[in-house]
Amino acid sequence: MNKQELKAFLDAKVEAYNQPGFIPNDPVCIPHEYTKKQDIEIAGFIAAVFAWGQRKTIINKSHEFLQLMGNEPHQFVLQYEEDDLKPFLDFKHRTFNSTDALYFLHFFRWFYERHESLEEAFIGNSEESSSMEKRLTHFFELFFSLPDHPIRTYKHIPNPARKSACKRINMFLRWMVRNDDKGVDFGIWKSIKQNELICPCDLHVDRVARKLGLIKRRQTNWQTAVELTENLKQLDPTDPVKYDFALFGLGVEEKY
Repeated sequence: MNKQELKAFLDAKVEAYNQPGFIPNDPVCIPHEYTKKQDIEIAGFIAAVFAWGQRKTIINKSHEFLQLMGNEPHQFVLQYEEDDLKPFLDFKHRTFNSTDALYFLHFFRWFYERHESLEEAFIGNSEESSSMEKRLTHFFELFFSLPDHPIRTYKHIPNPARKSACKRINMFLRWMVRNDDKGVDFGIWKSIKQNELICPCDLHVDRVARKLGLIKRRQTNWQTAVELTENLKQLDPTDPVKYDFALFGLGVEEKY
């Protein structure tokens, strides 16, 4: 398949999967249950962090966590009292446990008492955050800047500096930043441009991208996600990450 044929093929798949019918069976359905910006951010962040394993389980566990917040996550993190945290002591999703849950809530309270939007956590100093790699490293350092943060929680917040492909955080950023008229992604963050996003490189996307010659690197890490995104920019320089829909759909729905 030459470049022109590949673009036509993937554009058709984007059209097929980037539409409202995609939402109900994907973790993106979780933030779609909210309308307040901060609720969308928190619910989306939780769903993205939980996004490993079966999609049905991810969705169920995200619902369970948000129900413990009274389904008003922004209000909860600003107003919770000590007794409100007790139900989280029994929460578990894969390796995410009560220690992680309590620290997430602690961070959200600290952050939203000082900032209007979680977007600000990814911006930092504009000079320091001139690339997505630096943005994500800045976010990791900010997230764990509070005293007595648990080291075990590091595994739930990916960091390019630790060689992670950062699949889940890149997916969350796609949800918040991409802006089109299809209704799946929210486009509520304006300080990060669409062409700055890095394609989420999960198992399915990785497999399909390799099959299509979009990835050459042997391992899957941050540089692999960058390589994939750079190749997708040759197909659409302004919105390369829209092809996440195509690659994921081909991998999961079509077993390509």
